[in-house]
Amino acid sequence: MTSGGTTAFVLGGGGIRGAVEIGMLQAVLGRGVRPDLIVGTSIGAINGALVAKDPTPGVVEALRGAWMSDEADAVYGESLLRQFGRLVKTRTHLSSPEPLRRLLEVALGADSTFEDLAVPLRVVAANVERAAESVFSAGPLVPAILASAAVPGLLPAVQIDGEHYIDGGIVNSIPIEQAVLAGATEVYIMQVGRVEAPLKAPKTVVDAARVAFEIARRHRFARDLATVPQGVSLHVLPSGGALDGDDSLMSYRKMATVDRRIAQARDACESYLDAPTPVEAA
Repeated sequence: MTSGGTTAFVLGGGGIRGAVEIGMLQAVLGRGVRPDLIVGTSIGAINGALVAKDPTPGVVEALRGAWMSDEADAVYGESLLRQFGRLVKTRTHLSSPEPLRRLLEVALGADSTFEDLAVPLRVVAANVERAAESVFSAGPLVPAILASAAVPGLLPAVQIDGEHYIDGGIVNSIPIEQAVLAGATEVYIMQVGRVEAPLKAPKTVVDAARVAFEIARRHRFARDLATVPQGVSLHVLPSGGALDGDDSLMSYRKMATVDRRIAQARDACESYLDAPTPVEAA
């Protein structure tokens, strides 16, 4: 499956829909593909870090265990009353970052570093003070992942070395460019499915905000696909499709959908890998 060059896995952002990345990994790793590099944003940084620690098919159960843990439920499933109480108190966020921190410390080790990983990892976050894309690839691992996954309004900004960081999806939701810049020649893109769905003109204020963010997300993605350098192949893996209610503001709380998302994505990727159609430079 690999071309003998450098193989990268790129794991995009997308909250609860990031469970599809487990199914994608199950399919790709099951075919014997092994990454030389992993790049992740937001939930993709969380999933990607576990794969960078154990880039074998065995990581699938570790990922599912992390997703189904009490800590994950505390991040996504905490009562709305407690969340709104926290928002009133902090004025910036609904959820505590501590359950996610505990999840990462259990899965990766509290004092883990990028250098401890079996495969190099690059984590994308948005730097507040510099209004710029930042990439972490060395030093303490847990703070960098927390920064990449700090969804505005849901989790607080993370301070690292005197600067503040929020969710990497704000600046690069599917960080293909970072893999290419790092020298990847074959890239497996694990996106959560949003770019697969057609956009429609908004009919509500919520629709307007969602469509605006999707345009920004897809513009970067389309540009990266259109500017593939010579010698680089991109595999855009299918997600298996959206579920009913995925456009709802409350969709991020639907932890019961995890297994279904994993299975749908695994099956869709198996079909793709039977007859892959990579994006190549024109």
